[in-house]
Amino acid sequence: MLAIASIDQVVKQLMLSMLTPGEPVPVIGDWFRLYLLFNPGAAFSMGQDSTWLFTTIQLAFVVGALIAAPRIKDRWEALGLAMIAGGALGNLIDRLLREPGFWFGHVVDYISVGGFAVFNIADASITVGVIVFVLAVFAAERKNAHGR
Repeated sequence: MLAIASIDQVVKQLMLSMLTPGEPVPVIGDWFRLYLLFNPGAAFSMGQDSTWLFTTIQLAFVVGALIAAPRIKDRWEALGLAMIAGGALGNLIDRLLREPGFWFGHVVDYISVGGFAVFNIADASITVGVIVFVLAVFAAERKNAHGR
């Protein structure tokens, strides 16, 4: 969890030093770009007036993940949970420490693929973590149902 949040924050700082907000930098033509923006909302910039709510949810999830982690025995479930929590922590740090101020900070986004939303490493970690966690839970249920 801490590794993902740390990498996320280091890359965000790098992007802040290299990019100008709103000016796309093509990496693979127009398909993959670096595009710096500050997101007050959730995925796809939804809920822009609910920054405080997303901050609260992310904090609750990170604390919950820390409490639940010792009970998780399956390594894939643990990996998925760590990826989700690490991404949540990375974005939580933005919401706590970035402008416009504590608890209402905007998340730094910079990865733009095709016509998809602009996102960051934390967002990608959350997405992949959910997939890993769900697949691990289904695999464990299937294993238990077959008595293995």
